[in-house]
Amino acid sequence: MTDAFAPPPPPSEVKDEHRFPCDQCGADFRFSPDDNMLVCDHCGNSSEMVTDGPWGGTAINELDFKTAINNLLPLQDMEETRVSKCSNCGAQVEFDPNTHAAECPFCATPIVTDTGVNRHIKPRGLLPFALDEGAARTAMTDWLGKLWFAPNGLQEYARKGRKLEGIYVPYWTFDAQTDTDYTGQRGTVYYQTRTVTRDGKTQTEQVQRIRWSNVRGHVTRFFDDVLVMASKALPKRFTEALEPWDLAAMEPYRPEFLAGFRAEAYTIDLDEGYLDARVQMDRVIERDIKFDIGGDRQRISSADTRVADVTFKHVLLPVWMAAYKYRGKSYRFVVNGRTGRVQGERPWSAIKIAVAVILGLIMAATVGYIIALNQ
Repeated sequence: MTDAFAPPPPPSEVKDEHRFPCDQCGADFRFSPDDNMLVCDHCGNSSEMVTDGPWGGTAINELDFKTAINNLLPLQDMEETRVSKCSNCGAQVEFDPNTHAAECPFCATPIVTDTGVNRHIKPRGLLPFALDEGAARTAMTDWLGKLWFAPNGLQEYARKGRKLEGIYVPYWTFDAQTDTDYTGQRGTVYYQTRTVTRDGKTQTEQVQRIRWSNVRGHVTRFFDDVLVMASKALPKRFTEALEPWDLAAMEPYRPEFLAGFRAEAYTIDLDEGYLDARVQMDRVIERDIKFDIGGDRQRISSADTRVADVTFKHVLLPVWMAAYKYRGKSYRFVVNGRTGRVQGERPWSAIKIAVAVILGLIMAATVGYIIALNQ
């Protein structure tokens, strides 16, 4: 849907918003999670974060969902960025205009950066990185170290390999007011005593029964910040394993937070993201209905939900990324840039598995031999 707003300007008109030159040496500042400020790696100069101007302020304003779906968002809520698309995983990642070749941070596929312009809804908020690259690498190698069947070569390669990439991953958040009328049945458990005869013996036993009664009712719920991944570059099992995110600590979007990091453009459009959010909402509403029905058992016959006042935000969440090519296979690992929680593709060592099987057989044979001697 993002292409429908307006044709993008030529690349020469796209502002390079995320470059912040050092006022002492001219090298690029980067955002330092440890210092919560901009730091120059070249000369050590530092600069405070900008708190005023067009990107300052403390409020993170929601946008109206219907307005966006109808392509009526004002121009100040849109932006253009230079991105490169990976032909392997489909990720669209911002690259420096001077970069002409790189590897995709999501899958380690070599790509030539055919820079194009992506027009999209501006981010409204983000969670800044709280862990630096060193802390993220430690968390990843500790996680790998706990995987006994992981190849030693990969563990060593990961420890000594290139730096992890700091990526801001796109998400949608949705707010909505819901009202649901439902019909169903409430089940009350009771027991009946019956007499049975087994093996010539007569005895009594309690048999569970359920008495059902028809019910109807109404439940309401306001949903705040229903989180939906806005990218397909990473499997859901990766991103869901990084949760929870401390969304209460979200900052209003400021380009300074992106200094020294990359940002992925969203590839799941707003309308598709909303469908995912509704699935999440419906699961919660179903629990609300069952709680409202009460009793020992619940059945839901119908649920008519009205959704109003839907608003949304495009937000960015921090992920440290490592993608390694090892013996012809790609391995991906992700680290929550706030908590250090790690997830990745579990590597297996055929040698370690074979050794474990042999040791298991030896132990089983030994135990069997001892038992045979005792008999």
